[in-house]
Amino acid sequence: MKFRGFGWTRILDECRVSIMKLRVSNRKMDGLTLIEVLVAIGIIVLLAAIFLPALAATKKKSSKIGCVNNLKQIGLFFRIWSGDNGDKYPMEVSVANGGAMESVVTGDVVSVFQVMSNELSTPKILICPNDEDHAYATNFNSDFTARNISYFAALAAYTNSPQAFLSGDDHFQVGRVPVKSGLLEISPATPVKWAAERHKFAGNIGLVDGSVQPVNNSGLAKLIRQTGLATNRLAIP
Repeated sequence: MKFRGFGWTRILDECRVSIMKLRVSNRKMDGLTLIEVLVAIGIIVLLAAIFLPALAATKKKSSKIGCVNNLKQIGLFFRIWSGDNGDKYPMEVSVANGGAMESVVTGDVVSVFQVMSNELSTPKILICPNDEDHAYATNFNSDFTARNISYFAALAAYTNSPQAFLSGDDHFQVGRVPVKSGLLEISPATPVKWAAERHKFAGNIGLVDGSVQPVNNSGLAKLIRQTGLATNRLAIP
């Protein structure tokens, strides 16, 4: 049987040829798609190798800046509190009058920040972003402990002594031994240095004048001398 000059055999042959061309085309497309995927993966791996170290460095720098900002805000809150308490910090005001004098002399830094809870608003500001040894607290109630604080409070912080220590990072070591929670007494002759953790042998010190000084070990020794005190007493969390 003919159909306008075309036989069924010819039609079937043309269909088979078309199917074969489609199969070959699909195989080619499959091969190209696989190559494209491999190329894309290679590009992604290359870009990751280039940019991830830079992103990590940026994140670390951001965390360091966050620690400085925390201490600046803490210094401001100390000043606000002192403005309502005769220009004295909690370390200078007795517990009976709403301060933390009797507690802080034992090295209890928790009491200092608890009496300033209204000014601080949230205890999260008391944790350095690079601190992996302490944990964030959600409030200042009975569950708030030294484990929720990254910063020391200085006992000899007086509003009329601008170069005195007020607060700062607590990751000190004396004679290569990390300091423990409690009262730390240091003089210009004390071999106190920063531990490697947190800021890699560096740290931040908040002064009474409101500034925050990022310093290395030699800078720390210089700041200790500049306080003019024979002994600096710090409440370490």
